[in-house]
Amino acid sequence: MKILVLLDVARRSDTQGEISAESLKQENRLGDSDVLACLERLGHNVETLAVYDNVTELVAKLTACHPDLVFNLSESFHHNRSHEPNIPALLELMKVPYTGSGPDALMLCKDKALAKKVLSYHHVRLPHFVVSHRLSPLRRLRRFTYPAFVKPLCEESSDGISRASFARDEHEAIERARFVHQRFNTDALIEEYIEGRELYVSVLGNRRLTVFPPREIFFEHVPEDVPKFATFHAKWNESYRRKWGITNGPAKEIPAEVQKDLRKLARNVHRWLKIRGFGRLDVRLTANGELYVIEANPNPSLAQEEDFAQSAAAAGLNYDLLIQEILNTAFP
Repeated sequence: MKILVLLDVARRSDTQGEISAESLKQENRLGDSDVLACLERLGHNVETLAVYDNVTELVAKLTACHPDLVFNLSESFHHNRSHEPNIPALLELMKVPYTGSGPDALMLCKDKALAKKVLSYHHVRLPHFVVSHRLSPLRRLRRFTYPAFVKPLCEESSDGISRASFARDEHEAIERARFVHQRFNTDALIEEYIEGRELYVSVLGNRRLTVFPPREIFFEHVPEDVPKFATFHAKWNESYRRKWGITNGPAKEIPAEVQKDLRKLARNVHRWLKIRGFGRLDVRLTANGELYVIEANPNPSLAQEEDFAQSAAAAGLNYDLLIQEILNTAFP
């Protein structure tokens, strides 16, 4: 199969030069590197294109290459993640099959408040939330339950989440929202903090959905009385993770009935938010067995050591089979 792999880059100059699995690995782009190496290992005819800000070049490459499908690993355009949905939109206009979610799911899930409103319509259990808009920031929070949790409305990969995101009262919540407005130039989501275990539930497929065994983030060396949540450092800073004993692994000792509810919840959210191909649901499990949806992630990282691939492996699907299954879900 002839496959064109689309990748995004941070600078126009990065569009020049050879792209290989090894060069991507050296740049610590492990998800992109793992996928590219796997596609070549599976025997596909693979070409790559680094996308920055040239639509004409993208269209020309698609026309000249005429791929059987595009493996879409791009998450931005002109180094702006708000343009992520436009890449699959263009592919649909050109009638080129591609992997992952379409523009509707990407737009919906990028705005966390909008996604929560859709899920609220379907009576999904969610933390209470409000949005502080950058151009008209909130000065008061009425009828709000504390502690609260504050993060950028449209960022991903825990960008903008630190220990300071935990707000014990109205003053701290408003101050953190103000910081988000200034530092990230965006709106802030202020939501009720849900005490509990943080689970990651991966889903594969389109009409017929497979829910993989859940993963969990563990905080072995964090004191019992300290709130536990995935900050940017807790996810991506290896020395910080080692210091606090932070690891990701298979979720432990979840009652069978809760596991059943979790699978049903993951399938429903996947459908309601129009996620296609592969997605991940972030959930909080409270001490009394209640499940709260925190957010949904279309097109999560496909790095071989990350949660999605590890969840698939726990279900008996090795990495090569997983990538082939994702190819099989390509739209249309």
